[in-house]
Amino acid sequence: MSILQATCSFFRQPASFPPDYELSMSELAALDMCQKRAIFKPMTPEERQDLKQRCGGSWKLVLRFLLAGEACCRREKPQAIAGPGHSIAVTSNGVVYSFGSNSSGQLGHGTTEEEWRPRLIRSLQGIRIIQAAAGPGRTMLISDAGEVYAFGKDSFGEVEYGGQGTKTVATPQLVESLKNIFVVQAAIGNFFTAVLSREGRVYTFSWGNDGRLGHQAEPNDVEPHPLLGALENIPVVQIAAGYCYLLALACQPSGMSVYSVGCGLGGKLGHGSRTDEKYPRLIEQFQLLNLQPMVVAAGAWHAAVVGRDGRVCTWGWGRYGCLGHGNEECESVPKVVDALSKVKAVHVATGDYTTFVVSDDGDVYSFGCGESASLGHNAAAADDGQVNRHPNVLSPELVTLVEGGEGASSADQPHQLRILECSHLCSHRIREAVCIRCRRQGAARHGTCQQPN
Repeated sequence: MSILQATCSFFRQPASFPPDYELSMSELAALDMCQKRAIFKPMTPEERQDLKQRCGGSWKLVLRFLLAGEACCRREKPQAIAGPGHSIAVTSNGVVYSFGSNSSGQLGHGTTEEEWRPRLIRSLQGIRIIQAAAGPGRTMLISDAGEVYAFGKDSFGEVEYGGQGTKTVATPQLVESLKNIFVVQAAIGNFFTAVLSREGRVYTFSWGNDGRLGHQAEPNDVEPHPLLGALENIPVVQIAAGYCYLLALACQPSGMSVYSVGCGLGGKLGHGSRTDEKYPRLIEQFQLLNLQPMVVAAGAWHAAVVGRDGRVCTWGWGRYGCLGHGNEECESVPKVVDALSKVKAVHVATGDYTTFVVSDDGDVYSFGCGESASLGHNAAAADDGQVNRHPNVLSPELVTLVEGGEGASSADQPHQLRILECSHLCSHRIREAVCIRCRRQGAARHGTCQQPN
């Protein structure tokens, strides 16, 4: 008892709820910690009990569900979202900036003019945003009240599929059809959108009339449809949308697992075949690999997962080496990236044909299509001696950049790119825990960033 009292914060201060004598001390402590989570606080007693039953009937399982969602989705933390042509940045205060292409109004500034520097979305003043999603010509933002704002294209798909939007929405608009669902995450594919509720339920919009997500819908359908099948009674902590498929990271009493649904071309659903799946299906390979998935990422045609032990798995279409296995072959089941065996990964992000991995010490590795220097590696020398070629990278390489430019001396060495504890992206010749800006504001040289006094 004395050890528990000394180590558990629950016993250090009065509880914020009436005592429940039917709960064990560990359950009471877990409930107390749940009460401190931003998503859990506004829930009614009935909603909390519903979540408890959905998670397996234990407050400890509810706490694990809440913590897993915060870890993989960076809720309540700064975020940078790179879409196909435009980018969104969300600050720790919930303020949103956007820049890049804007042909469909996807930057949210009320125009269709491109922006090459981050610009504040002023119409969101007074609304705190905690999550963002960027897709082809479309953006979705999630507020701390669970509301969803969308702008850009009003439907999905390309012209040849009959799904080209008939109008553009150039400022954030509240999605009325989701007003009765407290949303915590959104994911945008090319033919559909998916949202995740705070209870771990998945809803999808659109896709056309072939029922690839288990329901019939028109390309501009804005009514959310619950994702039926295996995940109806299993809480989901993260979703990731690719070109035409969806991944869901589920939290069960037995552990974490990944389900996939949609188009199976290229083996990107991870089931050992190229068959489409109309309902979510468990990817069984992770059990064979003895890997507990903690983060999922869906590229256009390939996918990736980070395990609890820091291993990285990729699968799907391996064009340009985006799977990191040293070749361009497809993999129809998740395969561990052996080249990262000495790296403990904590996060992964995927693009059309690129993959980025962040290690536990902030190093960034990338592989895949090197076009337009998109991987952040130094240019290779071409046959004529000119340094202007960015080859594809078939195995993970550390991301570096060279400071200087015209007139730089040969003493300028490549800088290592790192994600620091202050969540800032910086380059350093030496190992630092925080960036120069935060250090000037009062952070300790080798400690975490703090607010200035």
